[in-house]
Amino acid sequence: MDTREHSGNGDFAPATEELRYERKGAIAFLTFNRPHARNAMTWSMYEGLFAACAHVDADDRVSVLVLRGAGDHAFVSGTDISQFQSFSTPDDALNYERALNRYTERLESLRKPTIAMLRGYCVGGGASIAMACDLRVAATDVKFGVPIARTLGNTLSMQAIARMAALIGVARAKEILFTARFVEAEEGRAIGLFNEIVEAGRLESRTVELAQLIAQNAPLTIRSVKESIRLLMEHGRIREAEGLILMCYQSEDFQEGVSAFLEKRQPKWKGR
Repeated sequence: MDTREHSGNGDFAPATEELRYERKGAIAFLTFNRPHARNAMTWSMYEGLFAACAHVDADDRVSVLVLRGAGDHAFVSGTDISQFQSFSTPDDALNYERALNRYTERLESLRKPTIAMLRGYCVGGGASIAMACDLRVAATDVKFGVPIARTLGNTLSMQAIARMAALIGVARAKEILFTARFVEAEEGRAIGLFNEIVEAGRLESRTVELAQLIAQNAPLTIRSVKESIRLLMEHGRIREAEGLILMCYQSEDFQEGVSAFLEKRQPKWKGR
């Protein structure tokens, strides 16, 4: 029997077609639905993610939330870079990073377990979303990274850096961010970034199997463990250094990085 229930039966309906939400029994699925753009995030998609988290927390029928990307090429390839063309003031940069923190904090603080189902590119904002999930199951073709030192010349919030350092260690986080390289499947499993690696053809079935296993267990125990770990991690985070954000986002290099990305050429860095 198909246990799928749609918005007409009381389930969440995203305000944008760039997100899809469905529930199958105790498992909810949120799909980033821009396959033509490798699921790059628009502002409305970020807001939809926030709203979906609120719905899942309020829906007693849901025990586990699975996040995934539409198509075969990406989980989420980052924020849609064209949106950065309108950045001109300090508040544009600060509000963007504050907003990203708001979205990832909401996902991380969800009272129910979350699983990121990763295939293809998991980059930038997509990496931040995946790291805010409790578990990450990845296909063998996964490419994970935040290559902004090579592409845009912007920066990450301190919360995002702290989250990465907590997952893979300070030295490794520095190396990956400094070199702007991608982490692939076996390395990601070895360093604790990915919980499991499976062939692409088995990715969904294995993720669902894991979600069903978790859904059978005591929800209050899981909620307690999840919140305890979140609070422990939170103590390692300090106040945002807004000056560092502005140093990057207000620079000529950031303007050059955005232009170069959209024009599909290598940026010419000046260090200012």
